Amino acid sequence: MITHKTKEVSLDELWESAPICERIFNPESLTNLPVTARRYLEHAIAPRTKLAAAVRLKMHGEIKLKKWIPFTAEQVICWEHGLIWSATAWMNGFLPIVGSDRVIDGIGAMQWKLLGLFPVMTADGADITQSVIGRLQAESMWLPSVLCGDEVSWTSTESSELDSSLHSSFVVQGERAELDFKIDRTGRLKTFKLPRWGNPDGGEFREVDFGGILEKEGTFCGYTIPTCLRIGWYFGSERFESEGEFFRCTIDDAIYR
Repeated sequence: MITHKTKEVSLDELWESAPICERIFNPESLTNLPVTARRYLEHAIAPRTKLAAAVRLKMHGEIKLKKWIPFTAEQVICWEHGLIWSATAWMNGFLPIVGSDRVIDGIGAMQWKLLGLFPVMTADGADITQSVIGRLQAESMWLPSVLCGDEVSWTSTESSELDSSLHSSFVVQGERAELDFKIDRTGRLKTFKLPRWGNPDGGEFREVDFGGILEKEGTFCGYTIPTCLRIGWYFGSERFESEGEFFRCTIDDAIYR
């Protein structure tokens, strides 16, 4: 059990706090789910893979801070306790901004420093917590084992010859997620979308459509997950392309616990 204050918890501490589960994935346990939900989960998790409680990711990409700048990052998602995304971004190609987004046991915070010394942005409080929980809800796609539980409800909302639409509903960190996926005929994720708490225009915090396009996938430790993503606000509208997209990443490695 983590007892540290949120900002003092390290990636290693969060990773080590995850219980090691001996349960394995059995596709036959999904017989009560809609066909499209089964298709997704059976694509995402290989038979007899241990049902992980946490994932540790390494990634690189670009983040839009007025203009696009490169970053590298490491992230831990521990479903029981929360997430930490620890990154370094480079302004003008050489000035590092170091920091993290996190939510641990229901307390969220963001902290970023130029050269690791001079504060650029520090934020916490109820709005930040709810917003980072929204990020955790979306990033369940990197830990699909948590979407196999009885506490997750699935509905298939529509389908076409090529794609199907799925809706999942579940609670994490005390907040209910209403997460939509689009999958292809093989079960591969193509897009995700959910209402996330935020203020992308600098105004009052509110629920805003948030989502992304999942361009590639890869398999790590028996889990097949999105590895090339374009993410942002106003997803599903023209504003996503013109002003909402702010995060592009490639997953370089993933390990599960």
